[in-house]
Amino acid sequence: MHISLTTELENRIKSKVESGLYNNASEVIREALRFMDTHEDWIHEIKLAHLREQLKVGINQLGRGDGIRIESKAALDSLFDNIKK
Repeated sequence: MHISLTTELENRIKSKVESGLYNNASEVIREALRFMDTHEDWIHEIKLAHLREQLKVGINQLGRGDGIRIESKAALDSLFDNIKK
């Protein structure tokens, strides 16, 4: 596999290798990809937690009788149109 890097990124990789923390550029890239995977998992968990919190709010509203009954596709489309505004 061949990749193209900016001079800045190439220098950052070289710096990591020169620091002695990594034996070669491939190790730096592998570690960066592992970090990226972990970071993406963490972001996914935050978004999921936010979605769950919003779901709780909606369930509580329905429990209080604050829901809106939608009985047709036209009514649903109208609701979505109002949300978009």
